[in-house]
Amino acid sequence: MNITSSPDTTAATAPVKLTAYSHGAGCGCKISPAILDAILPEGDHAFKDARLIVGNQMRDDAAVWQIDDQQSLISTTDFFMPIVDDPFDFGRVAAANAISDVYAMGGKPVVALAILGWPVKLLPIELAGRVLDGARAICAEAGISLAGGHSIDTPEPIFGLAVNGLIQNRHLKKNATAQPGCRLYLTKPLGVGILATAQKKGLIKTGHALAALQNMTTLNKAGAVFGTLDEVTAMTDVTGFGLLGHLKEMCQGSHVNGVIEFDKVPLLPGIESYLDQGAVPGGTGRNWESYGRWIGPVTEKQKQILADPQTSGGLLVAVKEAAASAFERVLAAQGLGVHAIGWLDARSAEDEGAYIRVK
Repeated sequence: MNITSSPDTTAATAPVKLTAYSHGAGCGCKISPAILDAILPEGDHAFKDARLIVGNQMRDDAAVWQIDDQQSLISTTDFFMPIVDDPFDFGRVAAANAISDVYAMGGKPVVALAILGWPVKLLPIELAGRVLDGARAICAEAGISLAGGHSIDTPEPIFGLAVNGLIQNRHLKKNATAQPGCRLYLTKPLGVGILATAQKKGLIKTGHALAALQNMTTLNKAGAVFGTLDEVTAMTDVTGFGLLGHLKEMCQGSHVNGVIEFDKVPLLPGIESYLDQGAVPGGTGRNWESYGRWIGPVTEKQKQILADPQTSGGLLVAVKEAAASAFERVLAAQGLGVHAIGWLDARSAEDEGAYIRVK
């Protein structure tokens, strides 16, 4: 599929709600962590590549293949069904979400390819062109080209990107290298899944919908800066498994315990009201069923917020305690809020309890 020229958008203003054509929304469509554990292979693989320095063993955000002693290639893909109704915005959200995986490893994206599934007998093809236009807009913001891609006829609209990036080897950040004593920072507020569910139920206020869209279309560019900082010991982005799920992966891979100070976690506006009205995504329950046994006691509302599946969520960053003040100055310089949401503790060999406690 050649997608380098802008499509004719004369029919793109048709009042079509994309979310009505999908059974799920955004990263809430992700297969649950428990099912993913059953799918992904364990133990020896048929092919060993010494240059593959990050595979799927620790559930990092992207694969990393070493080019030489100085530099490595970051490779990732991400796609999902619509979480917003407007096709241009759907393309923006999906593109920002996919590119985020490169930033979460500390790298810089260099090129992207589109992944498009479209129900050609149900939806005008011009709307697919608008999805691509939105993706191009975000790619341009990231300084990369949308260089091509592949499309198929599907029962539901699907869109995402395959993205390649580059990283200096000494700057590579993983989610399994966190250290006890590190502070935890979150760069975007939680609640996207709740607001998306409220929108599907017809409950959402216009201002809250705009806040969610702004959150999802903001690139995690700061990750490339964080990658250059020695005080950052580990990093990941928070997407479909929710804050608890992605922190659990970091803690499990790093052999540490995490503590979340719930009242310091940034939240999108209105989410508690929507929770009271029953706007709980199905993905929240699937997430909790997958990893709830590794989480200490929580209230129902804490669970609904901390396990809420995010789409194009923020970066979760582990920072050495002694460098916290310096890192907070970096956050401010990047135009980001300073949200220290907890810390990491040592985990002993005898510790068989929860990986994460919520205060």
